[in-house]
Amino acid sequence: MINKISNTTFAVWLLLPAIIIIIGLIFYPVIYNFNLSFYEKHSFLSIEKYVGFGNYTTLFSDPEFWYSLKNGLIYSISSIISQIVIGLICALYLNQKFRGVNLFRGLFLFPYLVPTIVVTILWKWLLNSSYGLVNYIMLSMGIINSPIVWLSESYIMTTLILVSTWQFFPFVLVTLLARLQTIPENLYSAAKIDGASTFSRFIHITLPQLKNVLLSVVLIRAIWMFTKFDTVWLLAGAEGVGKYIQTLPVYTYRKTFSYLQAGMGASVAVVMLLIIITGTIIYFYILHKTKQELIEAK
Repeated sequence: MINKISNTTFAVWLLLPAIIIIIGLIFYPVIYNFNLSFYEKHSFLSIEKYVGFGNYTTLFSDPEFWYSLKNGLIYSISSIISQIVIGLICALYLNQKFRGVNLFRGLFLFPYLVPTIVVTILWKWLLNSSYGLVNYIMLSMGIINSPIVWLSESYIMTTLILVSTWQFFPFVLVTLLARLQTIPENLYSAAKIDGASTFSRFIHITLPQLKNVLLSVVLIRAIWMFTKFDTVWLLAGAEGVGKYIQTLPVYTYRKTFSYLQAGMGASVAVVMLLIIITGTIIYFYILHKTKQELIEAK
């Protein structure tokens, strides 16, 4: 009994530093931010006034908030779909055995290894309307008759989605490729003997095997893309065409550091957290329900 108690105590002491770090870096900032959202507070000066739900009332009546939310949803949903489609296609291609496959796998990972600021500068150069390589290639091939101004009001959201897709699809690729390599080969062999086509094997074997991984990838990418700040900010900033791709993280930043309204910024952050939590709960509910239906069907 003494041994057992001392082992338990020893385990607690070993876990204590990690628990303190988690509380200090995660729980305390969240609680502080939640409390701050009830105050009208200057971002740098010690000037504050308790306003209760005043910040939230102002926030929900602000058209800019709803516009930023709409932009964030368009950006995150579009980029997630494109990342998954491209990542899946590339994973299927790289799961085959051919000469130089390891080299290709390394090359496909390259975008994910490059810092975001480098990615943004690179793509702003490639998409430049005067001397950009993308316009030059499209003009040479006869796809377009005149250069496209990719950083204009009409195309800036498309450009943002394109840049984000290129940078983050390798995450989807690696995750799906890892799962593809664990699918038993005998499943495909049996399907071939039964006369199943390549498309049938993909639909009835590959996709069901990838289902759980795909669902996890969708959740992770949704959280990351919905809270993405750096790519959006570096591509266009806050002024000019930047307002056409302003998402909630950028809106939060502007409220906190441009308008010096720390309380308002905190309230936007709380709303974002609640949206993510709600989305995650709905996601796991659907996932659990789907699993239950599959079990009952068997």
